[in-house]
Amino acid sequence: MKKLESSLTNMALVLTGVAVIMGGILAFVNHLTEGPINEQKNKALADGIKTVMVCDNLVVAKTDTVKQNDAKSKELTYIIYQIQDAQKKDLGAAVESTTGGFGGDLKVLVGFDPEGKILGYTLLEHAETPGLGAKADKWFQKGEKGDIIGKDPKEPLTVSKDGGQVDAITASTITSRAFLLAINNAYNAYKATPADAATGATELNDKED
Repeated sequence: MKKLESSLTNMALVLTGVAVIMGGILAFVNHLTEGPINEQKNKALADGIKTVMVCDNLVVAKTDTVKQNDAKSKELTYIIYQIQDAQKKDLGAAVESTTGGFGGDLKVLVGFDPEGKILGYTLLEHAETPGLGAKADKWFQKGEKGDIIGKDPKEPLTVSKDGGQVDAITASTITSRAFLLAINNAYNAYKATPADAATGATELNDKED
């Protein structure tokens, strides 16, 4: 019996040691990769802002964070990047907006001109079904079936099935509704921020690529 107890103790010690070592290795690897991952995310965001604002040489003149409650009283966070050109002319804003899609969170970056019309958009994150909900990255672009470019969400955008003027993605009405909700919420957050963009300017141009 004593021999068995000794073996169990040794096994526990070995397993504990292995767990500690593996934890240390994982922490070290995470530390090494954290910097490059953040750099990649920042580059993707910078490229995304250029894409949705349809302009290469930009200045992020100010960044605002807006918190609003949805219809279910869930607090949602929006990040608004106030955009200027090299001459400090207001170009509008790029807004990060997240809603729940069919498969999980759907994060959209959408660009608005100073009047609130949609300049462009890109999907930053999604967990939608490949080939169906994932089509949102193309479906609502200029010239496509669900084209929303140039539209003003002052009147909320909705799918035709709900009486709106936007064609839903085939067999993906839930994703389409979630996407348009993200766009509408982004517009409301943009309009809730002050127009002035005088601090914290960050230049985004081709030299940073």
